[in-house]
Amino acid sequence: MAENSEKKENSLAEKAAGEILSLITIEKAFRPGDRLPGEIELAARLGVSRTTLREGIRLLSSRHVLEVRRGLGTFVARRGDHERPLDHRELLRTPVDLRSVYELRLMVEPQTAYYAARRATDSELERILFYGEREEKEIEEGRDRTESERAFHKSIAMAAHNEFVERLLPVIYEAIDSGVRLSDEYEGVVRDTRADHRMLMNALAARDALSARAAMELHILHAMRGFGLQAD
Repeated sequence: MAENSEKKENSLAEKAAGEILSLITIEKAFRPGDRLPGEIELAARLGVSRTTLREGIRLLSSRHVLEVRRGLGTFVARRGDHERPLDHRELLRTPVDLRSVYELRLMVEPQTAYYAARRATDSELERILFYGEREEKEIEEGRDRTESERAFHKSIAMAAHNEFVERLLPVIYEAIDSGVRLSDEYEGVVRDTRADHRMLMNALAARDALSARAAMELHILHAMRGFGLQAD
């Protein structure tokens, strides 16, 4: 019984950590250097106990996402210049075609999906599925899905818990945004996207890392084929 209770507490702490991470990285509610609200306010906002919140903060502190300053509060950690996110305007100083950025995705994202399946917290998996399902609905209704597509892939990247991959996200966005714009002219790409995302979501939900990697690779290859960007 004690072991089950400990597992439950760990799961709740991971969920709280995931929610705080989402507030920082996806919703941009807090930025580097910002002080988090007090325990009572933040626990109420997340719907968890103060004990669970403290454990979630401890987890994020160990990952250098948060910094607890005695007597001052909890702050979003500042990153040094060498750790700042890569700016796609710096990385892509010369014109880069769609093939190049899709090839970059093919090099990076399948393995990112592999690690996301292995490392994602329960709340991170819930977030991935939420954005994937939202995009499915947007496709059904013929609405713009750019933001959902971005959030879906960003959630997977964040769940891999690899800082360098996170810093590559602006470059990956180049391909995602271009792909969404072009896909309006290619019905097959949209159809493949929906099917591939569903396959990917199922693999991640099952924490099947090998299937997640294969599904992501297939998704990118389908898009490249649809746009006439055959991989060599």
